[in-house]
Amino acid sequence: MTDKQKNLITRSITGVLFVALMVAGFLAPHYMVVLFAIITGMTIWEYSGLVSGIKGVSVNSFISTVAGVYFFVAVAGLRLNMVEGFSVFVPYILTIIYLIISELYLQNENPINNWAYTMFGQMYIALPFSMINVLAFETAGSGQPTFNWILPLSVFIFLWTNDTGAYCTGSLFGKHKLFPRISPAKSWEGSIGGGILVIIVAGIIGHLIGTEGTPNAMGIVEWIGLGVVVAVFGTWGDLVESLFKRTLGIKDSGNILPGHGGMLDRFDSALMAIPAAVVYLYILALVNH
Repeated sequence: MTDKQKNLITRSITGVLFVALMVAGFLAPHYMVVLFAIITGMTIWEYSGLVSGIKGVSVNSFISTVAGVYFFVAVAGLRLNMVEGFSVFVPYILTIIYLIISELYLQNENPINNWAYTMFGQMYIALPFSMINVLAFETAGSGQPTFNWILPLSVFIFLWTNDTGAYCTGSLFGKHKLFPRISPAKSWEGSIGGGILVIIVAGIIGHLIGTEGTPNAMGIVEWIGLGVVVAVFGTWGDLVESLFKRTLGIKDSGNILPGHGGMLDRFDSALMAIPAAVVYLYILALVNH
């Protein structure tokens, strides 16, 4: 068996286990919160380690990770009506203030870089992941939160569909580079093929689910719109992480997922697609009301 075949088998097994774990995470609200709290922490930890390898940069990985996980859990608690109001974010704000003020005493080479990379990690990772709670939990007329598992899961289904369609179409027909400066392997043909497959899958989901039990009574057209938004912003998310890695001069963000790289490699598309989906649904709610 060649190394290429072994890598394909490893990648396939990891992919199947990853999808199974993600789908299982949406079976119950507490499963989802725990799963994505862990994912948030692991991703920030990985990111902090990467940027701390840059000359003159020293990010406090432990406190940054704890802060990001706390922010995710705080948003979950707010959406689940377990906590009330702004007070839940006070510990997070105090932690960020500490990370800023601590540079006065640490005598690091370039404190501005440390501030910038620390805050970018919170904005780039913690904030987008926390938005999955906005997709999953909605307060009904009775004041009790409801768990709408199909919305967050559909975002990942669209991302997986887009990746699969883009890879297959790009491999067969790809000739025109999408963004050669950052990601030479991506093509316009692949992106279009992935988008078309997402539209088909979104239409099927909209048909199967119908309008009952969905926010704002989403029909097939609204589901297709969500699919397109996720596909476009997911592609941008992939490119953003490619630019990040190219800037650092690395191929993969890590090796925690055999055959798939690190956490950033696996969730790069989601970091842009999740907040974009939230904004899309918010606009949809405004239009419908």
